[in-house]
Amino acid sequence: MKLFALALFGAAVVLAPSSVVAAELPNKTIAMAAPKPLPDVQFEDGQGHRGNLSDFRGKIVLLTIWATWCAPCRREMPTLDRLQATLGGPDFQVTPLSIDRGGADVVRKFFAQIGIKHLAIRLDSSGEVLQSLAVVGLPTTVLIDPKGREIGRLIGPADWDTPQMIADLKSVIARRSGVAPNTKQK
Repeated sequence: MKLFALALFGAAVVLAPSSVVAAELPNKTIAMAAPKPLPDVQFEDGQGHRGNLSDFRGKIVLLTIWATWCAPCRREMPTLDRLQATLGGPDFQVTPLSIDRGGADVVRKFFAQIGIKHLAIRLDSSGEVLQSLAVVGLPTTVLIDPKGREIGRLIGPADWDTPQMIADLKSVIARRSGVAPNTKQK
């Protein structure tokens, strides 16, 4: 019941069009009233090297908590890959963080099956990120500013590579990093 109440509370704070913060976040994103500090979540990359969220300081990060067994996550992953191909660079990074317990090989196999080419493998097989970031459902995507603070959250899947989503994210990148991103050509 607490999780349901939390989800309803989150839905109640969905962006208002008049909000300054809302104007720069993608549609359907829950905006933070003020940037919220985040714990320095740890993960492993595809080669077993340790990393953490602070490794991405200085850029906007779209952190998606997901799993290969999550059907909505599986459907959204190609859109995240195309978003990274389009906007990824020194000012913006799509970072999928898998909670699969089977290790990097499970994620690597899934990425190969569906043709993921632009996303790095990051894994938290302990699932600690679920509690650390108060994740109530998969996928959950957290938009993080260059100082490592949460500025928005979306619970559930999205089509991340639509023209509107790309335009919204370009606006966030330009405002938060002070740099207009170059859209890569496919």
